[in-house]
Amino acid sequence: MDSNFVDYVKICCRSGNGGAGSVHLHRSKLTAFGGPDGGNGGRGGHIILRGNKQIWTLIHLKYRKHVLGTDGEKGGSAQRTGAEGKDEILEVPLGTVARDAETGEVMFEITEDGEERILVHGGRGGKGNEHFKNSVVQTPRFAQTGEPGKEEWKILELKLLADIGLVGFPNAGKSTLLSVVSAAKPEIANYPFTTLVPNLGIVKYRDYRSFVMADIPGIIEGAHEGKGLGLRFLRHIERNSMLLFLVPADSNDIIKDYKILLKELQLFNPELLDKKRILGISKSDLLDEELTIAIKKDLNKRFKEKKTVPFMFFSSASMQGIMELKDLIWNRLNEEIV
Repeated sequence: MDSNFVDYVKICCRSGNGGAGSVHLHRSKLTAFGGPDGGNGGRGGHIILRGNKQIWTLIHLKYRKHVLGTDGEKGGSAQRTGAEGKDEILEVPLGTVARDAETGEVMFEITEDGEERILVHGGRGGKGNEHFKNSVVQTPRFAQTGEPGKEEWKILELKLLADIGLVGFPNAGKSTLLSVVSAAKPEIANYPFTTLVPNLGIVKYRDYRSFVMADIPGIIEGAHEGKGLGLRFLRHIERNSMLLFLVPADSNDIIKDYKILLKELQLFNPELLDKKRILGISKSDLLDEELTIAIKKDLNKRFKEKKTVPFMFFSSASMQGIMELKDLIWNRLNEEIV
């Protein structure tokens, strides 16, 4: 497996302690017995996630099991507030989801470049004795200690952000398609599960336009239960704007294979069926003209979704229908959802 792609990490985060408030009484040449003027302590450092569109993997966090924020400083005299602890900022790819490791609850998702969200809050600084003076206690000789930081385990999961995701059984031709329409260099071979990690490619289109395509590792029956590569990669499909289902032309039953793929997505997350879809019949260079016409006729007869889910024959090997496929993808991406 390509060790450069990491889409799941579990890290222990400990934010900084808040600084203690100061107990101090004002003294100067002119004031021998002044009132309280102890300042507040500074807050402890937060653990923060920041979106960075230049990175697309969590590998830099894979071996960093502990992330520590620094402590805030204690308050000073003359109502001086202690310095805040330094925040620890973790750069993450867009599409990173933060979860609480104990409850599994989703905290937030980073979707924009430069977006910052606090993963673990630093402890609040304690109040100095100046804060506690009143008409009854005019000279308090006490202050708050700083609030301790928090130590929590967090899970970071990456869900790839792409315009179109390729969905299909292993060896359906997804990697080959990505390699011919973009500059991506996925591993390609004639055996199942060649693709063990998702690959992203920028597809150049007419008039200097482009869209992002993601090659998701192959799905098998039972993937929603974790079989094969299972749940680990199904989550990447959730953030794709549109799905291109690939079924090879030499399939025994194109419609049946398409429905199996559709069912796996539905069982994993029913909302995936709300996305726009295209059915692509890959490896069509294996068919002669007569067989192609026969299969098209059969699809038109059996494919009940053909009005809402267009299908197209293409071949990455011979480049047959590739430009037409890119046209269809672009038009589907940019058409209004009714």
